[in-house]
Amino acid sequence: MRIAVVLFNLGGPDSPAAVQPFLFNLFNDPAIISVPTPFRWLLAKLISTRRAPVAREIYGHIGGKSPLLELTDAQASALQARFSDGPDEVRTFVCMRYWHPMSDDVARAVGEYKPDRIVLLPLYPQYSTTTSGSSIKDWHRAARTAGVHAPTVEVCCYPMQSGFVEAQAALIRPRIEAASAQGKPRVLFSAHGLPKKVIASGDPYQWQVERTAAAVVDKLAIPGLDWLVCYQSRVGPLEWIGPSTDDEIKRGGADGVPLVVVPIAFVSEHSETLVELDIEYKHLATENGVTCYERVPAVGTAAAFIDGLAMTVRSALGRDTLGRDAGTAPDSGGRLCPAEFGRCPCRAAA
Repeated sequence: MRIAVVLFNLGGPDSPAAVQPFLFNLFNDPAIISVPTPFRWLLAKLISTRRAPVAREIYGHIGGKSPLLELTDAQASALQARFSDGPDEVRTFVCMRYWHPMSDDVARAVGEYKPDRIVLLPLYPQYSTTTSGSSIKDWHRAARTAGVHAPTVEVCCYPMQSGFVEAQAALIRPRIEAASAQGKPRVLFSAHGLPKKVIASGDPYQWQVERTAAAVVDKLAIPGLDWLVCYQSRVGPLEWIGPSTDDEIKRGGADGVPLVVVPIAFVSEHSETLVELDIEYKHLATENGVTCYERVPAVGTAAAFIDGLAMTVRSALGRDTLGRDAGTAPDSGGRLCPAEFGRCPCRAAA
């Protein structure tokens, strides 16, 4: 059997010239700005034009472009290799939401492969309508246009997937040990923020981020660990979920504690880790007297994480002989989120 696994991620500009069109694609997404099309197009044009110079400066710190595609390609290759000895032919495809390769091109490539089944696998461990939801919706549009009709299963999320949690804990532990030389550290699990109105609408993202952090803390099993979840990357005038990462860095300085910062919702390095966390927030920490600032790497191609993705794919296909991992929610009917989160895409409680 031929199986296509489509890995979804945000995407990023591949040159300084691509920054403004990348931003336009981002802000023209109705999942990001929920206003009627003519007004959204105008807002996206205005915002992308105004933000492009700042964004180009940000990407200038990391070579003028995003590393996300290359890093996602590496994850896709590592995942495909996990199926090399199996009974099925598995091919992975990378699909970016706001810059190339985007859904239309990838759907055509999947169609040329002629798979018997398709698994949609967002590289967002925690589900949000603004990330996984938007990517999967656009995929279905592109697949219809390309005439791709193979049976398709969606993995909506895996916030407590055992391999993901294990990979996070393994990367965090040595940073905690290093920071402990300066005193008892505080662990900041930093995730991309969202406007409060998105969460109030029933989006389960914040709840899932908190479950991920709690699962990692349980895995670390460090008595009395000082930790909390916070949110970064606020933009615009709306009220965002909190506490904010920058406020918690300032509080860490006031409390005189070393900080260990974990990008808990990012599985690959990109501008929000390499610039926001490594440069901007590290500078903020220094300004506010933080005695030690340790930033944990994203899980990337860590073996436990890739093994966890492979387990999740097998589970979605109904071929996981060990049983479905309790920390994932494929479209087969499993649901992790409480009923109050009405925008969870899973159909019924587990």
